[in-house]
Amino acid sequence: MEPLSPLEQLRRKVALAVGENAVFDGWTEKAVDAAADQLGIDRAQARLAMPKGQAAMVDLYIQAVDRALEAAFTPERLAGMKIRDKIRSMVWHRLEVMGPAREAVRRGLAILAMPQNVPLGLRISWRSADLMWRLAGDTSTDFNHYTKRMTLGAVYGSTLLAWLDDQTEGWMESAAFLDRRIDNVMQFEKWKAQWKGSSDHQLSLSRFLGRLRYPPR
Repeated sequence: MEPLSPLEQLRRKVALAVGENAVFDGWTEKAVDAAADQLGIDRAQARLAMPKGQAAMVDLYIQAVDRALEAAFTPERLAGMKIRDKIRSMVWHRLEVMGPAREAVRRGLAILAMPQNVPLGLRISWRSADLMWRLAGDTSTDFNHYTKRMTLGAVYGSTLLAWLDDQTEGWMESAAFLDRRIDNVMQFEKWKAQWKGSSDHQLSLSRFLGRLRYPPR
């Protein structure tokens, strides 16, 4: 792996703090300046490291959340855990990481929901779901690769929306909501494992999804 440039190192250092300060200042340069002050970094350097656009700032923040997740869930920590527990723990940890920036996350989702930002929002959702499944040990390359990420993306997205409005102590309602959604995913995976469709149907589906992943030139 190539070493990170000084600019990228600074960008990664600032990203989470920008989200926390966006609670008060929105996804703006004011939040970048506040994050720089919080971390003892020169404001001009922090501004140089961060993108100008709001959607791009949100993207970098979520990338930082992804990195925090990857750092927390080492192979040693995940060893011996059931798949359900792995996925549940990772989704919940994401919420904990974003806790200090919850209102900024709400604004960020509104930004990504704008028509011009929808493609970016979809890529972000897929990227986060893909990371969680890879950390959980998933190595599928057939249509299961896609269905797993689509279902987890839906679970995470719906849980995130429930969490944003959860006023219960310790986010108890969100925890219960997540448990129900994870159960749904496990039931779906069990159904897929039991399904004995024809080889032609499976081949056609795999070929179609393969084109989505590797579009013809």
